[in-house]
Amino acid sequence: MPNGAELFVQSVKALGIDQIFTLVGDHLNEVLSVAEREGLKILDMRHESGVTHAADAWARIHRKPGLALVTGGPGHTNSLTGIATAQLAASPLIAVSGSRATTACERGAFQDIEQVGMAEPVVKWAGEPPNPGQVPFYLGRAFAEALSGRMGAVHLSIPVDVFTGQAQAPARLPMPHKPSAQPPASADVTRALDLLKKASKPVVIAGSGIWWGDAGAELQTFIEKTSLPLYTITMARGMVSDRHPLCFGYSDPALNHAVHTIFPESDLVLVLGKRIDYRMALGGPRLFHPDTKFIQVDLHQQELGMNRPLEVGILADVKATLHAMNEEIGAAKWEPLPWLATLRERRAAWEAKLAEEAAQGGAPLHPAAFFTELKKWLPEDVFYAWDGGDFVHWGRAIVPAVHPGKWLRLGPLGTIGSALPNSLAAQLANPGKPVVMITGDGSFGFYIGELDTAVRHKLPVVMIVGNDAGWGLERELQGDGQGTTVACELRSTRYDLVMQGFGGGGETIDTLDQVGPAVQRAFSSGIPYCLNVNVRGVRSPFTQWQVSAKKK
Repeated sequence: MPNGAELFVQSVKALGIDQIFTLVGDHLNEVLSVAEREGLKILDMRHESGVTHAADAWARIHRKPGLALVTGGPGHTNSLTGIATAQLAASPLIAVSGSRATTACERGAFQDIEQVGMAEPVVKWAGEPPNPGQVPFYLGRAFAEALSGRMGAVHLSIPVDVFTGQAQAPARLPMPHKPSAQPPASADVTRALDLLKKASKPVVIAGSGIWWGDAGAELQTFIEKTSLPLYTITMARGMVSDRHPLCFGYSDPALNHAVHTIFPESDLVLVLGKRIDYRMALGGPRLFHPDTKFIQVDLHQQELGMNRPLEVGILADVKATLHAMNEEIGAAKWEPLPWLATLRERRAAWEAKLAEEAAQGGAPLHPAAFFTELKKWLPEDVFYAWDGGDFVHWGRAIVPAVHPGKWLRLGPLGTIGSALPNSLAAQLANPGKPVVMITGDGSFGFYIGELDTAVRHKLPVVMIVGNDAGWGLERELQGDGQGTTVACELRSTRYDLVMQGFGGGGETIDTLDQVGPAVQRAFSSGIPYCLNVNVRGVRSPFTQWQVSAKKK
């Protein structure tokens, strides 16, 4: 008879999962041994939150569930930040924690803590198989829950004796059923197209639903048929290249200040696979005129009309909806609107403002100057793992997204530091391809132990650390509001030497002429490599947007 660990691994393989992210602990010894014997790939890491972040990133990149396996007690509590991050990002993470034996429950055993109840507020579903035979059922249920409706994180706590015990009567593994894409109502499609055709100042905002729905081709066809201007955000970045004449870059007002005047002037907004959330100013008057009409396409009923009344709400798959729209439009393309010229002028003005910032010389480097130079040297097909913080936001405002599925952000929880474990998952998913992680010196400290993971597993991520010796964004926010700063200063640490201490490579950049050669050395090294970039703290476009909100 198989034990619970063997049933777990058999079920994992049957569900199509071949990669485990983990950090070893007593509760996991049996299942990890079986997993290795059965040929599953294992990335062992240095912090349990790093484990769940990496599995979340793997899920987002592959558009299928990622599996994290951590030990119980503090291993479980450490993992919760990564679990919550995945949940808010609607990423299908399966987070499994070992736990104390079933026979020791509530008897004062080592690491006896209520794990399922702790996880429940930040996941879609959580459970604990009561015996080894129930492991397949619980894992299959978790897999299905992660993918159903609005995707998200799920949790299983599996006691150590459930892993090691013999299964008397193994339960059936529920195999997931993928439903057909939900088509839009034809009347809704006709109504939406009629409104779009009559609008004089329309805009299209595309979000992560475009990525998850694999709707990039349909989206590009749609804007080319209609000549409608497109803005992208989150996982939709790069689904249509920023270099496309109808793509006007980020829809995020914190990173693309051109939209500060464009969106309030628009008379119709088509929202595709995107929540009307804080990145759209909650649909409110800070970014949109009260009379502006909204059309929203989303798979999930609860998203339609959240924060903003809709003229048309289309409850349907975004790929199927765009296909239906393209079919109804037919071969005849719409005439481009005069509005496009206005948008190009506003974009040019914003780019000129960024160029003006980048032209500032001196040392330490201005972040805008650094990123303007950096983008000349990065490989064309590089995968970006972006962190948070003022330095990073300069980069997100300046560097274009040109390829689909190569722009990974933190998600709505804003978990700074997680770009490091995210980048390891990205490199694992893209062997032999260039991956760059862009972070600040504050954020870099959270998961710095994962440099060991990168070196041990030969994951040659190029890590760019903007070093302004502080928590730059908070320093700007505090300084503006209070005139002084508290708890915002850090040491100017040589993070390139830290990387070298772990066995990787690195160097420091102080001047613009050092950028190109350093980037070339980093990508050609074939090892994890840290570029420690000394920059001065300059209020980013993101922080300017934050500060302006506080002044209103």
